[in-house]
Amino acid sequence: QELFHAALGGVLLKVNWHLVYHNVSTRDQHSQPLSVIELSETTASPGLLIQEKQKSNSSIHPPREAGPKAPLPPMCSEPARVRDAFKYVNTAVSLLVFVIGILGNVALLKIISVNKSMRSGPNILIASLALGDLVHIVIDIPINTYRLIAEDWPFGLVMCKLVPFVQKTSVGITVLSLCALSVDRYRAVVSWNRIKGLGVSAWTALEIALIWVISLVLAVPEVLGFDMITMDYKGRHLRICLLHPMQSSPFMQLYKSVKDWWLFGFYFCMPLLWTAVFYTLMTRKMLRKNSEALTDHTKQRREVAKTVFCLVIVFALCWLPLYLSRLLKKTIYDHEDPNRCQLLSVFLILDYFGINMASLNSCINPIALYIVSKRFKKSFKACLCSWRLPLQAVRRDEAQSVLKSRMHDQATENPHQSLDSQDHTSST
Repeated sequence: QELFHAALGGVLLKVNWHLVYHNVSTRDQHSQPLSVIELSETTASPGLLIQEKQKSNSSIHPPREAGPKAPLPPMCSEPARVRDAFKYVNTAVSLLVFVIGILGNVALLKIISVNKSMRSGPNILIASLALGDLVHIVIDIPINTYRLIAEDWPFGLVMCKLVPFVQKTSVGITVLSLCALSVDRYRAVVSWNRIKGLGVSAWTALEIALIWVISLVLAVPEVLGFDMITMDYKGRHLRICLLHPMQSSPFMQLYKSVKDWWLFGFYFCMPLLWTAVFYTLMTRKMLRKNSEALTDHTKQRREVAKTVFCLVIVFALCWLPLYLSRLLKKTIYDHEDPNRCQLLSVFLILDYFGINMASLNSCINPIALYIVSKRFKKSFKACLCSWRLPLQAVRRDEAQSVLKSRMHDQATENPHQSLDSQDHTSST
């Protein structure tokens, strides 16, 4: 049976996805089982092609099955390999993403924490997104870079489970934060400032808590499914971290079988569809107010909406290559083809290109905010020029802008709504 697994991280891969191609067969008790791991793990040892007889002390012991045994697929005519030049390019790109991602996300967190006028509902969600990206950058990217070059997994079982868990959590935070920002922009346009008696601050805190809890829960299967196996290859004991092909529980067997479609549906299609629905509703609402004069407050709301839409587009462009590569593997890969290892080499390059693009999403959000939002641009300039400055000039400008916006709200909304609700839309 040929098994293909994709596991983030997600993570992202905002991405650490582990691709595993397995061809496992068992024979009777008196013969040695033959285990063919055509591509043990693209983020661990992508150039490794194991076609050796599995020793009795190997950590993989497939269950015996009654009845006639299915014939083995033909052996690969040549192993899947990655050129050294690609490894160097991948390492350089990962280093660039690591540096820019840390600087950009730390600066973004500092801007929002230092400027009181920037601590609004949408900006707090953006800060939560930046924190998730930062965790992914610090933990996943260095390990993924090492694993492309290394032949085995030297970090132990704890890190084997932690890395995909962190990656999947980071991707979940990104996806759910974008969905929450889309709802927030729609609420701002329709002046929905209170939800069931909760103030905006309380609602935003609840949103962030739910985002992190749901993201952590959805990443738990990565901890349960990932494991280390030991293979004897040319006299060496190689440790490999992967989504184990022999899952014991029915839930994990189902998760392993539908994982690719689940990831594509929930972590890619769902946020795009969600954003499309709420932005369509928001556009219709704005068109109805087309005859009204554009106030400063309305312009600010439109700028924030444009910023959120830009983040969603960046997310789609960064993650599309990886999902496209996964779907191509599922549709055109034939495990009976003796030349399939040549195809695996192509898929391996496509997959690492997709992984790099997905990782780029973790560092590109601050850049997108700098380009789209005038306020973030001013704050970024002040922050990057001097990390010690309290950003007083920027804070004065922001405070004046927020004061004008709130005065406009108090003049246009009901008094009781203005007193117990915040205008959380004017700070981006």
